Amino acid sequence: MRTFIWSFSVFFCVILSSFSQVKNIEKATYLSTNKGQKIKLNLLDNNKYELVFYSGDYEIKGDSLLFSQKIKSENTFDVAFTTDKKAKKIKIKFLDPSYYSFYVGTQNSNNPVQYQKITDIRTKVDPEWTQTNLEFEVDKADYLYLVYEDYNGESKLTKFALPKDVSEVVVNYQLAALDDLNIAGFFDKKTNELKISEQKGKNPLVFLNEKDTPQASASKVIPLESQTISNWTYPGKQPLISDDFGSKGEVVDSAAVAVDAYAPPAPPKSDFKLRIENNLKNAVASTKNKLLVVYVDSKNPSAKADFDTFIKEQEAQLGYTMYDGYHAEYDLFNYYLASEQDKKWLKTNKITDNPGLIVLNENGEILATSKSKLAEKQAQFNYYDGFYKKAQRVNILLSFDKAVKNKKATDADLIMAFNKAAVLEMPYDYDYTETSEENPEDFKLVKVTLDKKTVSQTWKKLIEAHQKDTKPNMYLVETILKEIKNQGFYKQFFNEDKVLTDTDFLAIDYLIKHADAIETERVVFNEKEGEKHLVGNVVAEITSALQQNTYIEADGVSGEANKDKTISVYKKIIGSGKGNFECYRNYFAYLSEVEDKDGSNTSYLKEFSSYFNANLATDKGSAIERLDEMYATLDPISDYSYNGWNAFKEYHSNLCNSAAWTVVLKPGNADFLKSAIGWSEYSLAVTKNNPYYLDTLAQLYYKDGQKQKAVETQRLAVKYLNAEVEAETAVEIRETLTKMQDGTY
Repeated sequence: MRTFIWSFSVFFCVILSSFSQVKNIEKATYLSTNKGQKIKLNLLDNNKYELVFYSGDYEIKGDSLLFSQKIKSENTFDVAFTTDKKAKKIKIKFLDPSYYSFYVGTQNSNNPVQYQKITDIRTKVDPEWTQTNLEFEVDKADYLYLVYEDYNGESKLTKFALPKDVSEVVVNYQLAALDDLNIAGFFDKKTNELKISEQKGKNPLVFLNEKDTPQASASKVIPLESQTISNWTYPGKQPLISDDFGSKGEVVDSAAVAVDAYAPPAPPKSDFKLRIENNLKNAVASTKNKLLVVYVDSKNPSAKADFDTFIKEQEAQLGYTMYDGYHAEYDLFNYYLASEQDKKWLKTNKITDNPGLIVLNENGEILATSKSKLAEKQAQFNYYDGFYKKAQRVNILLSFDKAVKNKKATDADLIMAFNKAAVLEMPYDYDYTETSEENPEDFKLVKVTLDKKTVSQTWKKLIEAHQKDTKPNMYLVETILKEIKNQGFYKQFFNEDKVLTDTDFLAIDYLIKHADAIETERVVFNEKEGEKHLVGNVVAEITSALQQNTYIEADGVSGEANKDKTISVYKKIIGSGKGNFECYRNYFAYLSEVEDKDGSNTSYLKEFSSYFNANLATDKGSAIERLDEMYATLDPISDYSYNGWNAFKEYHSNLCNSAAWTVVLKPGNADFLKSAIGWSEYSLAVTKNNPYYLDTLAQLYYKDGQKQKAVETQRLAVKYLNAEVEAETAVEIRETLTKMQDGTY
C-alpha cells in the first residue's frame, strides 16, 4: 500500500486560496479544497477531531457493526474542453499520467472504439519521458473514452461526448484518498487555511472552514457514462502484466512459476494461424486486401528458425484480437521468407540488403524496404503503429497513378481510385516524409509523385460527367464530402489545404440535387459489410465545409474570394427547403460579416427576418415553446445536442440581439427598425434582464420615437450591470442613459 505522502504528492496538488474575517482556528467543519477526493475535517469539543474520508449508513446485527457507503470513494477523470472551429485535429493534454495504466479511445458514431495505451503514445511523442504532462493529437471524433486499469484487473471506464468544434481536451485523473493517517497540522493566518500532513509543511492537505468553502464550479464536464469493469479489454490490447515479464526472452517452465494473485487474467485467445506460402508467387496471390512482408536473411543459418519464432509470436498476438471471431482490421500483413529461388526477383528489383525487409501490395509492387531483421520491426507490424497506414498511402498513390494513366480505365475505376485516396486514414504523427536518410534501418517508402494539374483535370471531368445522374453514386458522394472539407484526396496526395474551386462548387451542386436520396441511402451505405464509411447529413456536411473554407488561405487565395458562390450555395439549400438549423447557423455567421455595396446589412437582415418569422416568432407559441420544438429536431451529432438546451437557447437570444444591434449601428439598416424591436424583445423574453440586450432595445425604442420607453428600458440596463459586463461597455451604457435623459442622444 502506498504511503500517505505519496498519495498527496500525486493528486492533492492544487491549493485554492480563500480569505475570510476569521483569523484563528475555531471548532467547526472544514472541507478540503484540493482537487480530487473531498475530505471533511470536524474539530469537536474536548480537543477531539474527525477526519472523514468515507460516510454512509451503519447497521447493528448482534455483535456485528455493518457499514454501507452512500457515496463510494473512487478514482475519477476530470475533463475540460477548448473549442476552435478552425481546428482540424484534437489536442489531448493528459496531466501527469506517470506510469499508470491509462488508455485513451476515440469513436465516431457507432463505429468500434479505437484505443491506445498512454505509455505507447508517450514512447512515440516523448521517448525520453522528459515531460511531466503528455501532449498528443488525435483525429476528430464524436466520443472520447478514458480508462484506468489497476493491478487487480478492474478498469474504470468513462465516456465523454466531444463538442463538434473541440480543439483541445485537458485530462486530469483524480485518485481516491487512501490509508490510515499519522498526521499533524497548522493554521495559516495569512490565508485562513488549515494545512495537514505527515511532515509539517510537506505536501499538505488544505482545509477551509465549511462556511468559507467556495461552491463547486458549474463548468465541470459530465461524462455520458462511467463504469467499473473487471478484466476490461479490447482487440489488440496487451495484458497489463505480460506472461514473460522480466524473462529477458529465455524459455520459462510455467510449472515452476508461482501464480501472481494480483495479475489480471489474459483475455481469451483463439488459435489464429497466418498463411505462410513456400514460394513468392503464391505468397503474393494469397495477399488479398493485405500487405506482404518479404524477409531476406540468406546469410543467417538460423533464418528459418527465427522466422518461425516470429510467426508464432505474431499468431499469438493476433489470437488475442480474434478471441470473439475474425477481425480483418487487425489482420494486416502476410509474411514470406525469401529463398534461393527468389534471387532473380531480388536482382531484378535491385534489392541488395541482406538481412532486409520488402513490403509488397497484393499486386506484388514494392511499397517499402528496410535494412533490418524481421524481429526488429515487429512493433511496426502492429495495428496500432502508423507504419501500415503509411505503406497503404503509398499503395493508394500507386493505384491512383495507374488508374489515371490507364486509358482503358472506366468511370467506376476512377471513382474508386479517388474514393480510396479520400477515405485513407493517416496516423496522427504522420509527417509525409517518404524516406529516412538518418537511419538506414528505417523503412524507406517508395516515392510516388503525382501531377496536380492531371489530378485536378481528371476530377473535374468526373464531376462534370455525373451532373445528369438520376440517382447518387454514394462512393462519389463520400469522396466529394471529404474533398470539400479538406480531408480528401488532394490533402492526401499533396499535404496542402485548398480553397474551394469551381469544380468543388459543381460537386456541391451534385450533393444538393441528390440530398433527399443521399439521406435515404447513407445509413445502409455506412453499414456496408466489409467496408468502412461515415457519411453524415449532407446539408450539415456542406455547411460545415463552407464555414471552414472561409478560414483557409492557400496559394495566395483566401476562402473569402468565394463569397458570392458561398452565398449562392446557402440560398440553394434554403430555397430547396432543406435549410436546417446547422445550415442557418453557419449561413448567418458568414453573412453577418458581409456588407452590401452600400455598407448596409440588408441581405443578411432579410434572411434573418425570414428565419425569425418561420421559426422563432411567438404568434404560434411562447418563445421557449418554439425553441423547444426546434431543439427536438436537432441532428444527434450537432454540437448543440452535445452542449445542451441552455447553449441552444443562449445562441438564439444572442443571435436576435446581434441582428437587432446592426440596426442600431448602421443607418442603412433603418428599414428593419420595427422588426429589430421585435427581435430585441424576443432576446429578453428568452434571457431576462441581460444589460446588453436591454441597451439594444432601449436604443431601438429611442430611434423609433418611443423616448420615454427608451429611458425606462435604459435604466433597467444600468440597474442590471454586473461584474461580467466589460468596464468600457458599462460606462457607455450609463452615458447613453444620460444622453437620452438630457435629449442629446
